[in-house]
Amino acid sequence: MAKQYIEKGLLVPDHVITRLMMSELENRRSEPWLLDGFPRTLVQAEALDKICELDLVITLNIPFETLKDRLSRRWIHPHSGRVYNLDFNPPHVHGIDDITGEPLVQQEDDKPEAVAARLRQYKDVAKPVIELYKSRGVLHQFSGTETNKIWPYVYTLFSNKITPIQSKEAY
Repeated sequence: MAKQYIEKGLLVPDHVITRLMMSELENRRSEPWLLDGFPRTLVQAEALDKICELDLVITLNIPFETLKDRLSRRWIHPHSGRVYNLDFNPPHVHGIDDITGEPLVQQEDDKPEAVAARLRQYKDVAKPVIELYKSRGVLHQFSGTETNKIWPYVYTLFSNKITPIQSKEAY
């Protein structure tokens, strides 16, 4: 159901994504988890409030044009899901998957006009969510255009707020 919206470059409606996320999170109540891109709306945030209390919320303030350019330069290999970015992780041969030699495609929601529309819509619906978490004192905001400059600050915040989980391989 979500696929039909994504393919058109639209955000998945609240009732669809909320039902999916609540089901998944209910199954993981005993495990720690990290959400990326959820909740995006107040309806989603209110549904999340019913099953948990968030410890930490991060928002990245990245200029509109930077986001639009990066997302518009994303191409995928449909069968494997491998993602290429023409700036950061380009294929060896333009338009061709490095491993299979098959053509890469740009999804409809990654085309510049769809990205711009999605970002404008996201900004409108996300603002009240950001204000909500700011008022609760759990919001941390980071600004920039380069991952390698923002990540050290995010990592430090995580390191100070979250107890590291040892993998089984570490024993």
